[in-house]
Amino acid sequence: MSADAPETPWPIRILHLHSSFSLGGKEARAVRLMNLMGDRAHHTILSAMPEALGAREAIDPAIIVDFPKDAPPLHGKPALGRYRDLAHYMLNFELVLSYNWGAMDGVMAHRLFWNRLWDRMPPSLIHHEDGFNEDESVRRYWKRNLFRRAALKHAMGVVVPSTLLQRIAADEWGAGPRTHLIRNGIDVAAYAKGPSVPIAGFERRDGEVVIGTVAGLRKVKDLPRLVRAVATLPPHVRLVIVGEGPERAAIAATAAACGMADRLVMPGFMADPPRWIGHFDLLALSSLSEQAPIAVIEAMAAGLPVVSPAVGDVAAMVSDANRPHVTADEAGFRAALAQLAGNAALRADVGAANRRTAAERFDESDMVGAYEKLYARGLHGYGPFSGGWVGFD
Repeated sequence: MSADAPETPWPIRILHLHSSFSLGGKEARAVRLMNLMGDRAHHTILSAMPEALGAREAIDPAIIVDFPKDAPPLHGKPALGRYRDLAHYMLNFELVLSYNWGAMDGVMAHRLFWNRLWDRMPPSLIHHEDGFNEDESVRRYWKRNLFRRAALKHAMGVVVPSTLLQRIAADEWGAGPRTHLIRNGIDVAAYAKGPSVPIAGFERRDGEVVIGTVAGLRKVKDLPRLVRAVATLPPHVRLVIVGEGPERAAIAATAAACGMADRLVMPGFMADPPRWIGHFDLLALSSLSEQAPIAVIEAMAAGLPVVSPAVGDVAAMVSDANRPHVTADEAGFRAALAQLAGNAALRADVGAANRRTAAERFDESDMVGAYEKLYARGLHGYGPFSGGWVGFD
């Protein structure tokens, strides 16, 4: 460490404020970063949905992490007393990381008590925004935008994975130059080996084509739409939906109503996608709103083509060969599914192009380096991944 570097407790204490901690894209990325920090950080996780903690299974057992039951609640009616309690609780940490709208009360607590009640310099807060639920998939609520704009005033930075969110955070939420576009990344090389573990309840049949998706089972993912689309395809086409969430029963009911319950497999949450995503022949998204889905990058790294609505940055993420299969309307979506499901050679060509694009643009080394520098700024130069002093240009 540089002679000018400040003394930093070992391990550093990081408070994570999550809207929920069920495993989805943002949780997968947060857990990956936690795992890479190793013993250099002690993590505490609060969830606005205290029962939604499915992502904890993906945390390396060697990582020091707490899920306290006696912390101030992150969710509830706005109240100065609760905000004050949250602000005091933050004094136990060197860095606060918040995630999505459901954690915004924590951001507001940090904002309101920036110049009050702190008995020392408050910890830096960095907010991460990965997208919207179905209630804001088309247009943001103006009241929420005002709340975000006020709450984020003293956030050291706002991290987003897509150019759309970059514009929204900078302009609508007033984050301006404090907005940081950090594209999602993965360990691309890990996906080249092909599948090594089975998908629960799934066994490939001769001659069949497997359409897969990886998603939290929430309304914004509009998975009944995907079920209805696959139901129009020939009977040798099956659908595998990996993930868990409150819409599971609605998805199953749609499959039954479409007469394809025997063609749908829902194994629930599965960790370590490099070991099983290769069972798919193509990945399909049906979301009302996305930004830069990690599932798309995972599919690309595994050499799969992707069918998706034109949401977020998906069209810009995939290879040129895949772009025609990112569609603007329902007819195009169904046509893209039918075309790729019926043409193995096309799937192979598009998948190979996607694999090359993933290796060129989405390896996690770039993502981790960007987070290293940003988090180190919040820790006055201390690098939570390298364990050393990080200099800045």
